[in-house]
Order: sequence, then structure tokens, then C-alpha cells
Amino acid sequence: MGGFFGVVSRHDCVSDLFYGTDYHSHLGTQRGGLAVRKRTGFTRFIHDITNAQFRSKFETDIQRMRGRMGIGVISDNEDQPLLISSHLGSYAIVTVGVVRNLEALRRQAFRRRVTHFSEASLKGVNPTELVATLINGEETFEDGIAQAQEAIEGSCSLLLLTSKGLYVARDRLGRTPVVLGRKKDAWAAAMESCAFPNLDYRVERYLGPGEIVRLTVDGAETLRPAGSRMQICAFLWVYYGYPASCYEGLNVEQVRYRCGAALARRDEVKADLVAGIPDSGTGYGLGYAGEASIPYQRPFVKYTPTWPRSFMPQDQRVRDLVARMKLIPIREIIEGRRIMFCEDSIVRGTQLQDTVARLMEAGAKEVHVRAACPPLLFGCKFLNFSRSRSELELAGRKAIKALEGRDDRRLEEYANPDSRCAAAMVEVIRKKLGLTTLRYQRLEDLLEAIGLPPEKVCTYCWSGCEGTAE
Repeated sequence: MGGFFGVVSRHDCVSDLFYGTDYHSHLGTQRGGLAVRKRTGFTRFIHDITNAQFRSKFETDIQRMRGRMGIGVISDNEDQPLLISSHLGSYAIVTVGVVRNLEALRRQAFRRRVTHFSEASLKGVNPTELVATLINGEETFEDGIAQAQEAIEGSCSLLLLTSKGLYVARDRLGRTPVVLGRKKDAWAAAMESCAFPNLDYRVERYLGPGEIVRLTVDGAETLRPAGSRMQICAFLWVYYGYPASCYEGLNVEQVRYRCGAALARRDEVKADLVAGIPDSGTGYGLGYAGEASIPYQRPFVKYTPTWPRSFMPQDQRVRDLVARMKLIPIREIIEGRRIMFCEDSIVRGTQLQDTVARLMEAGAKEVHVRAACPPLLFGCKFLNFSRSRSELELAGRKAIKALEGRDDRRLEEYANPDSRCAAAMVEVIRKKLGLTTLRYQRLEDLLEAIGLPPEKVCTYCWSGCEGTAE
């Protein structure tokens, strides 16, 4: 998905920028970038972080960076930040989100006599450069940002580093979070509030949907007020968010505890121990164990010193291998036990299938899995949260195809947890994974655990409903 961090300070900001950006490393997969502005111009560095930590790639570069304003980004695909020269002035820009109508906007730009795009990407045009082109079409930065937000189908939150200050904008429907932090001599903007505490910032406030502010050392100036409609992505709490972060004031770890407890309240299966699939399943497992009064233990431990994140490699076979090498089973805890495993979600199910097989090989008597969200049936149109190339890669859609002969039949019925269709789909997935039992979280329980009004949360990937949580 990606994440960003920006800072304005009365003193040199590079240290805060470096560590603040690093705290977003769990959100992106391929590129990292930093840019600082000083009177003589910009200093910028971009690196491939596919198989290396952000910190290791930039720790030498920051020795050559000085400035009181800066922006950083962890990106899925595109090189960022970009340095732009336009009639509005010179600026650096980073974006997070997805531009679904990229090709249509590119053609419109050519019709307006934009002669070329210089930044290439996997999609042909770097989306961040396209956003900059939309911004440059207006008379002010704030008008340009607003126009870009209206034109983009999908989502786009962004930072602009200019001579006038740091412009911060949350996407039009607030699908991604943006939070402002403050300390005595600096202001910062981030997607993950967990970036603030160790840098001595305190959360000042969360930007609303479509809100645009300008940060200077003197404060935060609202240039465009927030809209009334919000569709923040529920998957932030389910998987992507870091446990120490809050979105809309709601802590990720606490939401996961409540989700786990909700799973336990609807369960009657007897187990000897509860565990969470490391790492994002841990909070769910702890919540389940506390509610069910079953001991929480770790039949797998995660070895992280040398292995990168399992979804980084492009090749599915390599991702599965990396995931396997990171999880080390403890036979003494597994053998002869009935294990209740809590997982954040089941996307393809390939890694979970291998995990279950290893538990059985280690002598587990039973393996039960409880997924903390409903079955994923629809590919996200608003953010890049999965590497699935098509909806047919989703475990739920594969099961539907096995039952129906095609994967797009009666999806509304399959999304209803009380239907026979849903029960049949879950049974196909259970057998495929080799589980004793499998159950998914109900959507109403997930929304209750998050705690926002349902109409403010996007649940499209489970319900197929746009703009509402039905």
C-alpha cells in the first residue's frame, strides 16, 4: 500500500525524517525515498528496498542531507519523491493510493498539450508524476491538489514539499489515514501514528476526508476543510496497520483484541491452546484466549534477523519459501494438542496451507483456524493491499468456481454468512487447507470491534458494496 512521513522544523529535520519514514516500512514493498529542501534546492535519494531494510539503504545518504523541511515515502512500485518544476514553483511530491483511471487521465493530459511524461513505471506512467501534472494545471497548490483529488478514481493521499511549507492532503474519501504530530520545535505528518512517540511528537489531530493543510514551523493552516463522507479501509485494522498505531483515534491492537474476543464468543470448539499466526494474528489470538479462558501459547516462533517480509518477492514460490523459513515450529508444544489458530485474513491461502501441514507433521491432534475478517471475495479497487493479480487468486473465489463452475456467480449469496452458499464455500476452503474446522469473522462483529459507524468504513473486499457497509 505504501506510507509517508513529512516534517517541518526550526532545526535540521533529517533525523526525524529518516526514523519517521522508517516507521512506515511495514506498509511498502519495493521503493523508499527521502527528499529535503533548503535554500539552495532539494537533496533527494531513492533506493530499491525489495530485499533490504529501508534503514540500511539510507543510513549513509542521510549524512549528506541537511534541511528544515523534508518528506519520505515507502512505496509499492514507483520511484518517489519526484522533483517537479512548474509555474507554481519547484516542489517535491510523494503519493500513496491507487489511480484506477490512470490511462484516461494520461490521454486527457496529452489533449491539454502535455507533451510527455518522464518517469516510467510498471504501468507506463508513474502515477505520482500524473498527479503532479494535474496539480500543475491550476493556479495554486491547494486548487491543484483539490482538482487532482476530484479527478482520481481510487485514492490519493499526498505530501508536497514547497517553498511555502509542507502541503498535506488526505484522499477524498479518507480511505487512507493521515495524522498530524507536534512537538516544541516541529510539526510532522504521517500515515502511521506509531511514528510519533519515539520522536517525541504527540498526536495533534487526524485529517478528515479530502482535507488539505499546510504545515510550517508556526503551525497547521487548513486550506480546504474535510468532507463529510468517509470510507476508511477496514483492512488497515485487520492487517496492514501496525499494532501501536491509531486511525481515527482507534488503536489497531485493541481492535484486534476485540475481534479475537468476538470470534471466541461465537465458538464452541474445545482447544488445548490458542495461538496467532505471527505477527498480525497475535492480537486476535490474545483476544480469543482471554475471552475463551484458554492458554495462549506459541507453537511457531518467527525468525526475523535475516528474512525479509514474505510478500516482498514478486514470485509466489519465493514468497512461500520465505514465509516457511521464517516460521519455526516447536514440536514440544504442538504434539498431541488441539490448536486454535487465529489469522488476520485468508487471501490466497497458500502460506496457511503449508503452515497447517507443518503442524500436522509435528503431531498436532487438531488444527482449527479462525479468520478475523470475512472471506475476501472482491479485489480492492481503492488501495493496493494485495498482490493478487486477479480476483480468481482469492481463496473464496477459487472455492466458488469449484462449486459453480465459474467464480462470479451468486456473489451476494456467498457474501451472506448465513446462506448455504457461504457454508459450502467455507467447507471447500477448509478441506483445501486441511483444517479440522474453519470459521470466519462476521462483518457486523468486525465493524463493532472497529467502533466506527458502519457507513464510514469501506468493506468492499468482503461485501462488494461501494460506499456503504452492508
